[in-house]
Amino acid sequence: MEGYRDYCPLSRAAEIFATRWTPIIVRNLLLGCETFSELREGAPGISRTLLTQRLRLLEHHGIVERRGGEAGRSTYALTQAGWELAPVCAALGSWGEQWIALSPEHFDATKVMWGLSKDIAPDTLPDDRTVVRFDVTTPARESYWLLLDAPNVEVCDRPPTDHDDVIVRADVEALVRWHLGEISLGDAMAAGGMAVDGPLDLERMVAGWGGSASVDAFAARLAAKV
Repeated sequence: MEGYRDYCPLSRAAEIFATRWTPIIVRNLLLGCETFSELREGAPGISRTLLTQRLRLLEHHGIVERRGGEAGRSTYALTQAGWELAPVCAALGSWGEQWIALSPEHFDATKVMWGLSKDIAPDTLPDDRTVVRFDVTTPARESYWLLLDAPNVEVCDRPPTDHDDVIVRADVEALVRWHLGEISLGDAMAAGGMAVDGPLDLERMVAGWGGSASVDAFAARLAAKV
């Protein structure tokens, strides 16, 4: 790739970090993604070829290291240089949160489900295996299931069991704004944008997931990992 040919540190850093998809890949690694498949799931729309190119670029510059995994599958991890991009990602997210307004193209339930699977802390999961169904109006209805089986959270596109422990109904805009922390579950329910059908303890659990995609929550999770 042709660079800026500028000795300015910002220019040299932008040649790497400001390439398309690179901040998203770094974000996903910060959130705990390790495999090629996990990284691609967290970057819908990226091709396998481009993801491979970006990972090689990050390896070349000592930001990511590739490790041998089980059955010959590689895993990826940030180096010290990569982890030091955490405040850069948080600052960029904070700027976007303040200055870039949401629009209909941003309302994507699939990304919310993926985000929740990364956001939910294992130590907050119920002791028993629990299934949370989300019925989302987009405007057509789509259904997703979160299988909570401590310490893991899995997103399913079909029922993982024959019983749903709690059902969340939401229009996609309310769902995204709740995930970002712009509205609480209570406010969304009062406005008719969300509804929860299930035991009170599970409703409280779901309410606690609101705001888990906010920049403050992202920064707090990173601080806990450092």
